[in-house]
Amino acid sequence: MLILRIGLGLVLAYGALVVLAWLFQERLAFPAPRATVPDPRRVGVANGEKIELVTDDGTKLAGWYMAPVPVGAQHAAPLHPAPGLLWFYGNGENIATIWPILREFQPPQAALLVADYPGYGASDGRASEAGMYAAADAAYAALAARPEVDPHRIFVYGRSLGSAAATYTATRHPVAGLILESPFTTAAEMARDAYRILPRFILRLSLDNLGRIKQVRCPVLLFHGTDDRLVPVRMGMQVAAAAPGPVEVVLIQASGHNDTYDAGGESYRRKVAEFVR
Repeated sequence: MLILRIGLGLVLAYGALVVLAWLFQERLAFPAPRATVPDPRRVGVANGEKIELVTDDGTKLAGWYMAPVPVGAQHAAPLHPAPGLLWFYGNGENIATIWPILREFQPPQAALLVADYPGYGASDGRASEAGMYAAADAAYAALAARPEVDPHRIFVYGRSLGSAAATYTATRHPVAGLILESPFTTAAEMARDAYRILPRFILRLSLDNLGRIKQVRCPVLLFHGTDDRLVPVRMGMQVAAAAPGPVEVVLIQASGHNDTYDAGGESYRRKVAEFVR
C-alpha cells in the first residue's frame, strides 16, 4: 500500500510538472526583462535616437535608431543611401542592457535599428513567439522606410533567441545578408536537450531556425562559441549546413553562450563590419 501511494504521488507530481511546463513555456523562453530605454544622447551615443514602432495589432514598441556615421568624419553628413542593420537580441536582454554592445558593433557607414520585443524593456504587449515576429516585421518596415537607408541593403543580425526573429525576417523580407550568433535548430531540439523528462507533445513553440534557413538565399555569417553549453555548437553547425546559399562560420574559441562579444573582441566587430560593407 505504501509503495502504491508513493507511486501515485510520483505520477501526480509528474502530471503537475507537465501541466506547469505546458502553461508557462513561453515565460521560460521569453523571460521579458523590463527596463526603461535610455536616451542615446545621454549615454554618449550622439548618432542615436529613441523611436516608437507599432505592430499590425497596435502594440507599441520602444526602440533605438542609430544613424550611419562616415569613417573618420564623426560630424559629417553620412553618405546616402547607406546599408542598414536590423538587430535582434537574446531572450534575457533588452535595449537597456545591450546598448554599449550596439554602440561598439554598429558597422561604420551603416544604420542600426533595434526594438524591444513585446513585453520586453519599455515595449507594450505580452512576450510571445508571435509577438517577436510581429516586432520583427515592424522593425524591418521602419528601417526600410528611412530615407538615408538603402532598402536593398538591409542586413539582419540575430543572437540566440533573436536568431529565430532573424531567420523569420530573412524569409519574409528582402535581406542582403543574415548574421546569426549562437543559433539553435528548433524549440523542440532545445527542449529535448534541456527538459528530457517532459513529453514532446506539450511544446507549443516552434522557433524553427533549421526549417527557415533552408529558405534563405542571401549570404550567411554565423558565429558560435566553442564552449557554449546552453546552445551546443553542433546546433549552429546544423543550421549552417542547411543554408542553401553561401555561409561563413566563425567559431569563437573558448567562448560560452553569454561571453561571445568579449571573447570575439575586435575581430568579431571587424567581421560584422566587413560583412555589412
